[in-house]
Formats: sequence, structure tokens, C-alpha cells
Amino acid sequence: MPVIERGPYLKILILTIAALVTLTACQAMPRHFKPALEEEGEVYLYLQPLPQEADRLSFNLEAVSAIRSDGLEVPLTLSLTELKGGEMHRQRLLAAGVLPSGAYRGLSFKVKNARVRTEDGVASLQTPESATIIDNPFQVERKKASLLNLVFKYSESVRGEFSFTPVFSALTPGKPVIGLVGYVSNYASNTVTVFDKQSMQVIGVIATGRGPKGIAFDRVKRLAYVAASDDNAIDVIDIPNGEVVSRITLNTGDNPQELALTPDGKLLMTVNAGTNSVSFVDPFALIETGRVNVGDGPASILLDPSGRRAYVFNTLANTMSVIDVAKRSVITTVSLDSWPSRGQFNSRGDTLYVIHELSSYLSIIDPQTLSITKRRFVGMGMNSIKVDSATDLIYAGKKHDSMLGVYDPFSIISVDSIRTGGAASYMTIDGEGNNLCVVAPGRKELLFVNLVSRKVVGTLDVGEDPYWVALMGER
Repeated sequence: MPVIERGPYLKILILTIAALVTLTACQAMPRHFKPALEEEGEVYLYLQPLPQEADRLSFNLEAVSAIRSDGLEVPLTLSLTELKGGEMHRQRLLAAGVLPSGAYRGLSFKVKNARVRTEDGVASLQTPESATIIDNPFQVERKKASLLNLVFKYSESVRGEFSFTPVFSALTPGKPVIGLVGYVSNYASNTVTVFDKQSMQVIGVIATGRGPKGIAFDRVKRLAYVAASDDNAIDVIDIPNGEVVSRITLNTGDNPQELALTPDGKLLMTVNAGTNSVSFVDPFALIETGRVNVGDGPASILLDPSGRRAYVFNTLANTMSVIDVAKRSVITTVSLDSWPSRGQFNSRGDTLYVIHELSSYLSIIDPQTLSITKRRFVGMGMNSIKVDSATDLIYAGKKHDSMLGVYDPFSIISVDSIRTGGAASYMTIDGEGNNLCVVAPGRKELLFVNLVSRKVVGTLDVGEDPYWVALMGER
């Protein structure tokens, strides 16, 4: 009887069972539990980088509350509890919370354990026994999220290096420059984080339907379409004003995942994991005009550069459905390795790369013949991929790896790696800034990686379980 090498086969079997159990559980009951906003609104407090003079200071934040106009205090959930001046050199999410709608007079901060580093060592600072109130009127609107930028005033907070009373000013960001706008969808927060890709700062938060996932930008109409997965709908956001202006309703149980907008902006497509289908949506009339069935477990959709064909990756069926967009029909179904998750075209559009979470191989497909021309070993667990149309280099990430691989497009050999500090679930490229934008859900961050130095040059704090990033000027 032949001896079977159990290690690799057992590993594949365990990963396959785990993936199937996870997907089955997700389909049987929603992963998302945060209720939609009704009479309430939300507020997000982002702390701007501390001034250089605060590098010697550190303190603990015990509580932050919003103070209503009637004096009632509503506690917020802290994202940071220890602030070290020497480490606060970027904008950070400080606190957030769901609040009753209405007028608020300001914020209160309760601190403790303030220390300052001196020539003689670390000295403790006296802190107030009660919370410090910062008067700054703001409004919480029903079903909307708002953002306040906090600026720390060091010279007013530290007095004679013996006492510490925190002083902040609070600012509401102005309207964004449209060409610099980016969005991150936060599945478990029911929000979209709005950021300025040039300053690499969060400039707004938009409350959406439940479970936002894929995003598609219409750069001409300046609209964003967001798949509200748990609401079986697509929210339409006016980008200049940062507001949800309309909603496209799909069928109950559709569970839309990702979106694709044709280059002319006349057709929006959504892949529906709950019903194994793809919907065709008229973005002008805001209605679904048709649908087509695809394989089991569709997770991702990709349009070819011409917009004539769409490619749907069916994770449970281990197939790729090829759709004729004009005829709204499936042309053929291509068999793939286990758990195909995403695909990307090269710059010429004559090569399609497909990654698989439960296969160690990357599939290279000829989109004309729809045949697999090559399979290249890249390792198990690939779940994110981006091809740079300027260089054709392939950037790929694994589900449980904090390193991104950089692959030569001809040999599919790794030529470099990028340390991100956390696994990447989705990536795109800012063509103007020449940065790779990486969604890191485990860290609740969006990372900016410079494509020349291949170093992280910026980091944003976003919401819970971030899923997608879209931005103006992406390539």
C-alpha cells in the first residue's frame, strides 16, 4: 500500500473545511449586528498629530463624553486610552459613539497618569479630579455621522511642569477637494470613511446602510455606489456633499458584495452572494433591470478594460462565470482551482491573473480563448491582488500574512516584498500619488505604500472590519 504524505494534504483539508464552515455560517446568519441608525446620529473624534513640544508628554484618557445642550453627558467609546506624545505623529481616531440627535454644547475629557520627561527623569503631573469640559457647539443629525478634528493645545495644557489639564480645540472639516477624495467601506460600522489622499487624513464619515462592502465611483457624475450588503441594497452617495442621496433596492437575500460600473457609466452590476446571481442596474433610473445566475458563492466581479465582458469569481463552485455585458448573459463557465477570490488584467488587457485562497497557484488566463495558459506557484491563502497598469508588476497579499509580494509579470517570480504589519484584504493604486492603498482589516487601517520606495508612507484609522477602498484618480 502506498504511503501518503499527510502534511500538505491534511493542511489543505483543514483549510477547506474551515473556509466552508465560515462561509456556511455567514450565509446562515449575518455576521453583522450593529443596528441601523434611526432617531440617532453618530460622532467621530479624530485627534490631529500632537505638536513637537508634546513629545515629552504622555497621559491616559479615562473617558470622553459628548455634552448635550441640556447638560446631559453621553459617553463615547474610546479607541485610544494612552497617549504618548512621541508616538502621536499622525492623525488618530480617538473616540466615537452613537448619540441622540440634537444640539450639543461640547465635550468632556477625564484624564489620569499624566507624565512629562525632564532632564532629571520622568515627572508626574497633577491632573484634575473632575472631567475637563471643552465648549464647542456641534449638531448631531438623525441617521448621519459627523466628524470633529481635535487639536491639542500643549502650552495651555501643561502649566509649569507640575499640573496638566487637557485643552483641545475642535474643528469641523470643510468640503473636500473632489479630485483628492477616497472612500473606505467599514462593514461592521455601517459607515464609509472619507479621506484626502494627498494629506492622508480622514476628513469625514458617512453613515450608510447595514454592512457596506464594495464601492464604485462615477467620476463624471461625482457619485459613489456602495453595496449595503445586509440591507440588500445599493446606497448612492453624492461625493461633493458626502451624503447618501438615494437607494437602489435589490431582492431579499441577495447579500450584494461588490460592484462594477461600465466605463460609460450607463450600467451598474452587482454580484449577489446570497442568491448566486449578478444584477444589472440602471444608475439613472435607480432600478434593477435584469439579472443572471452564476456559480455558487460569487464573491467578486471584474470588468475587462473595454467594459464588454464581466468576470465573476465563484468561490464555492471553483469557477469563473464570463458574462457578455451587452447581451446580459453568461457566455461560458471556466473551471478554476479551489476558492477563486479575485482577478486582475494586465495593462494591455490580454492577460487575466486569478488568485485562489485554497490553492497555492495563480492562474493565468487568455481572455480571448478563456483558457488557462499557465499556473504559477505563489503559496496558499492569496486573497488580494492589484496589477500596476504603469509597470504590470503584480502586488498580492495573503489572508494571514503581513507581507505583500511583488511579482514580475513574465516569470511570476517574487522580486520584492512589502512589510505592512497586517494582512491586506483589498488594494488599489493612486495614480497621481503613486501610492498603493492597502486595506488592513485586522488593524482597522488604510495604508499608503509608496511604489518607488515600497515603504508605508501614511496610515489612516478607519472603522470596524474595513472592506474596500476607492478613490479619485486610481489606476
